Amino acid sequence: MTQKKYIGVLTSGGDAPGMNAAIRAVVRTGIYHGNTLFGIKRGYEGLIEGDIHQLNRYSVSNIIKDGGTCLQTARSSEFLTREGREKGFKNLKRFGIDSLIVIGGDGSFRGLHELIQEFPMQGIGIPGTIDNDLYGTDYTVGFDTAVNTALDAIDKIRDTASSHSRLFIIEVMGRTSGHIALYTGIGGGAEDILIPEVPMDMQKLIAQLDAQYKSGKKSSIIVLAEGESAGALEIKAAIEKAITWDIKVSVLGHIQRGGDPTAFDRILASRLGYEAVLAVMNNENDKMAGMVNKTVTFTPLEEAWSKKKDIDMTYLTMNEVLAAQQQKPLEVVS
Repeated sequence: MTQKKYIGVLTSGGDAPGMNAAIRAVVRTGIYHGNTLFGIKRGYEGLIEGDIHQLNRYSVSNIIKDGGTCLQTARSSEFLTREGREKGFKNLKRFGIDSLIVIGGDGSFRGLHELIQEFPMQGIGIPGTIDNDLYGTDYTVGFDTAVNTALDAIDKIRDTASSHSRLFIIEVMGRTSGHIALYTGIGGGAEDILIPEVPMDMQKLIAQLDAQYKSGKKSSIIVLAEGESAGALEIKAAIEKAITWDIKVSVLGHIQRGGDPTAFDRILASRLGYEAVLAVMNNENDKMAGMVNKTVTFTPLEEAWSKKKDIDMTYLTMNEVLAAQQQKPLEVVS
């Protein structure tokens, strides 16, 4: 390993459960190896404003269980400019910080990548986003908690759907990524799952729901990713024209960002925070720490957002089978 470092850590973009666990791991791993650690408040906005404070191991006591981020987060339009990034770099130099660990999503990594390209700064990213849409890691910090939060809500909605014989269209977060919808839909026993990765066939959807309705099914759940081109209200209107079913829309929204992180997210965040510091000390740069097939990997930051993270379509096929109202006809062999 190299000489001791002055390491800054910040959280940027949307908050995700487990960010605090990652901060704790970065701070304590860094100090254990003799480095000096600094926390930067409010992401890149705080970096531009010089809201930087030295941390010790007690600065992160008892935060592993907490949702949100103790460093707070913000989106910074000024950091999108070279002038803004120069301000941030000068503040890093003012504190002697030579390495920056950023916990966030694709926008956060774009900012870190640009900073590294323009100024003599070392940087490592930790994937902290509920969307699970970053290439180079099987799971991002916060995804598992978001899925469990959404699943808890779906279970409760299922109760009222059954009580009132209703069809519920439940919109979950995910922008252009359907990972949350896919996992919560399967876990919640949804009859249909609509994600942006698969073009929606409205006629097929209506035919499936019509078959369910005519079979005597009293309630149904559709889980919809917010990134799906047809919104929940548009889908509701189209179904109502074809089927006489009491339809309600429920948008779960930002409830999915909050709450105490699950054990999985705490462990994943701790491991990636630990590995990020070791990567800094080994002079890795412009990369994201991730976990693929239970192995730590380091992916170039630019690939983390530019390469498409595939969804296993077997899960959609499986869900169609599990939700089907009738057996597939046997093939006749002549």
